[in-house]
Amino acid sequence: MTVPRTICIGFLTLIVIGTLLLMLPLATATGEWNQPLVALFTATSAVCVTGLIVVDTGTYFSPFGQGIVLLLIQLGGLGYMTATTLLLLLIGRRLGLKDRLAIQQAMETSELSNVKVLLISIISMTLIFELTGAFCLLLTFTKQFSFGQALWLAIFHSVSAFNNAGFSLFSDSLVQYAEDAWPIAVISVLVIVGGIGYQVIMEAFMWVRDRLRLRQDRTVFSLHFKIVTSTTLFLLLLGTVAFLLIEFDNPDTLAGESFGTQILLAGFQSVITRTAGFNSIDIGKMEASSLFMAIALMFVGASPGSTGGGIKTTTLRILLVCTRTALRGKEEVNCYQRQIPMLRVLKALSVVVASVMSVVIITTCISVTDPTVSFINLLFESVSAFATVGLSTGITADLSTLGQLFLIVTMYIGRVGILLLMAAILGDPSPSAIHYPEEDLLTG
Repeated sequence: MTVPRTICIGFLTLIVIGTLLLMLPLATATGEWNQPLVALFTATSAVCVTGLIVVDTGTYFSPFGQGIVLLLIQLGGLGYMTATTLLLLLIGRRLGLKDRLAIQQAMETSELSNVKVLLISIISMTLIFELTGAFCLLLTFTKQFSFGQALWLAIFHSVSAFNNAGFSLFSDSLVQYAEDAWPIAVISVLVIVGGIGYQVIMEAFMWVRDRLRLRQDRTVFSLHFKIVTSTTLFLLLLGTVAFLLIEFDNPDTLAGESFGTQILLAGFQSVITRTAGFNSIDIGKMEASSLFMAIALMFVGASPGSTGGGIKTTTLRILLVCTRTALRGKEEVNCYQRQIPMLRVLKALSVVVASVMSVVIITTCISVTDPTVSFINLLFESVSAFATVGLSTGITADLSTLGQLFLIVTMYIGRVGILLLMAAILGDPSPSAIHYPEEDLLTG
């Protein structure tokens, strides 16, 4: 049982348990046994923090069922290894080297020592942001609902947003709050923070702490921090400008809104298309060019060590830097006066190639099972599932049984990671002492 196999089987176990619980009559609003496919799809989407749905979460499931969905989102966002290791620490078990390696690989971190401190920090940070977000959303929901209902809505949406899940208890997601800047801003901040990763948050926290203590030492941010923050900011601005320019005259989305509201909605969709499936406008009525821009942003996704999916911002930046290096005729891949290891470059290239192949295969399969659905909608749905985003043009529930099963597999692959899944299937690589002679070939 290798580390990749442990992680993959762990997520499968969570999905199976979630499916069984969501099938219970206690989990549905009608009190009847749930359909197995609906329960499986919902459990997979929750564990994989995707947000694609085949039924309305707020009306189809009972409070018990909604609580199960919320628990699956939280466990899926933290990750199987994080939740399991925390449980082992609580019962007093000491962690061996294999446990530490599993945590390191599952959380995409280079930290191997002080795992207990690392886990406590992650759990504490998660609770702080989720509780703060719930309190901020409570200010909005108490205007429309009773305190108890408003509190539940605030907690559910805060956890869903921070874990980049995109599940909502409203039938129209957040469309009814499209002109209310406060909940839109709160959800956006939660999604961004949850999508940049633990390491970036901790470096930012230490920088703020040093400034408050009036320390004069110059903070040296890591290369990871610089790449993640700069690339994230660039993609957010790019998406905002693109959606604003394309959709400003679309009567079904932004046309008719004030310029300030248009900027708010365009910015929100730019944030959401990265990893979380909330929406404040009707995605199915967006222009085809906007859908294609959203596909590109979804494919990139969030950052390593976060609750989001996609190929990750660091992967995109590494490939862009490699392209610049090749165009300049240089041999070393440098960024911010640091050289990127060739092993990291090869991994980034592998992630992109494997991800593109996965999306192509899944899109082809669904186009065969559901030939009447337009290609742009199928591609949008496939990328949304693979990048664990959860946005949809509204075709998810109308897909055939096979089509929905393909999406279930896609969400699972996107959550565990294509390279981790292949490592689990193929096993640990065998070391080789053979070095073949080098030979040049033509490219480009």
